[in-house]
Order: sequence, then C-alpha cells, then structure tokens
Amino acid sequence: MSLIFISFLCALLYLVSGAIQATTLTGGRTDHSRLVMISGSIALVLHTLAVYIVLHPGDGIQLGFFPVSSLIAWLIAGLVLLSSLGKPLKNLFVAVFPLAAITVILAALAPQTANPKPYTIGMVSHILGSILAYSVFTIAAVQAVLITLQDRQLRQHHTRGIVAALPPLMMMEKLLFEMLWTGQVLLTLSLITGILFLDDIFAQHLVHKTLLSFAAWIIYAIMLWGRHKKGWRGIAAIRWTLGGFATLMLAYFGSKFALELML
Repeated sequence: MSLIFISFLCALLYLVSGAIQATTLTGGRTDHSRLVMISGSIALVLHTLAVYIVLHPGDGIQLGFFPVSSLIAWLIAGLVLLSSLGKPLKNLFVAVFPLAAITVILAALAPQTANPKPYTIGMVSHILGSILAYSVFTIAAVQAVLITLQDRQLRQHHTRGIVAALPPLMMMEKLLFEMLWTGQVLLTLSLITGILFLDDIFAQHLVHKTLLSFAAWIIYAIMLWGRHKKGWRGIAAIRWTLGGFATLMLAYFGSKFALELML
C-alpha cells in the first residue's frame, strides 16, 4: 500500500471515530464506545505505519515540521486510546482524532522540509522526551477545554449534553492534574537531556525554543505549586494550564515553523 492510501484511510477512520464519539457529547443515548475503540485502534495502526514511512525516507530520520507533527498526534491518539481503557477519557477523541487525521494527511502530502540524518542515542532520548512531554500537555490542554465547557454548562444549570456525557467535574480536574504532573516530569527530563546531549543548547537556532521551554516549565511549576499549596482549581488552573501549553507549543512549533517553512 502507498503512503497516500494508508494516510487517507487512516484519516477517514479517525474522522468517523471522532464523529461517532461526538454524538455522545451532543446527547446521543446509544453507546457506540466499542465501535469507536475498534475504528480508532485500526486508525492508530495505520497511523503507525504512515509515521514510520514518513520519518524514514532514506538514510537517517527526517524530523521535519509535518512528520514530527504527525508523530506527536500519533502519540497523543495512542496515549488517549490506551488511557481510556481504565479512565473516562473517551470524549477526548472528539478533539484528538480530527487533529491526528489532519496531521497524517499533511505529513503525506507536504513537501519535505528537513533532510534525513542520523542521531545519537542521547539526542534520540532528548527528542523522545520532548515529544512525550508535548503530547501529554496537549492532552491536558484538551481536558482543560472540556472542563471549561462543563463548568460553564453547570453554572447555567444545564444538565444535558456535555455535562451528562462527561464524568463529574471533580474527577475531570483530578485527571487534569495527573496529566500535568506527568507532563512536568517528562518536560524536566527533556530539558535535562537537552543540556547534557546538545552541543550548544543556546545556539542561535535553538535559543528561542530553549528559553520558551524553560518558561513553560516555570509556568507549569507555579501552577502545580499553587494547586499543592493554595488549592488552585477551576478557572485559575485552566488559565495556567492553557498559558503553559501555548508557551510550550510556541517553543517547538513556532521555532520549527519559522526555521523550516519561512527561512
């Protein structure tokens, strides 16, 4: 099978799965969770193959903007699918699956923006740690948006639709902070491995990414401290979560987009 065929079939399955899950959020009473899990899992398998082909066009690994975006979306989809087996996270599919569908198509169709090259074990550990951290924080950001919608509905005394489909608000917040602690540990490891294995972490083409990554780490650290010491929750926790996420995404995608697609 060609990369284009695999990618389009994968995207179609992701979109179908997300659309079916969306019926739950809009008040649908029929439980299609088994169908969503099966189609989503098949899409993930196809995405795995597509990512491998895109990242390995020849000698070395191609870590261009679109291949890495697809890799991160693949990891996010996989983490949510796996976590949803034991935790009430299936409604994240509504945002995660369309994101994965878009990135897998772009990675297959967009021109190559980075040349393949070999990487040391130390660099691979840094890259994987970074991608894992970005993925977990992306899931946390989607969770934060759902909590915002749920809180707004509850304040307006709406008990159907999103409110009825989601777990209780306290459980949603508990899951959010579990994700944030996990992401913070991974981001810390990513920064440490970057200091250890990058030749010059403050080189001209890395300085913005490095400083913004440290800024995101500080934002998340303050927010987690506030949660532990001050009991921050609700809108305050959401704002810190989304602020840290925006900074982290700007650190990676902003610098990578500018270097590869604009310069």
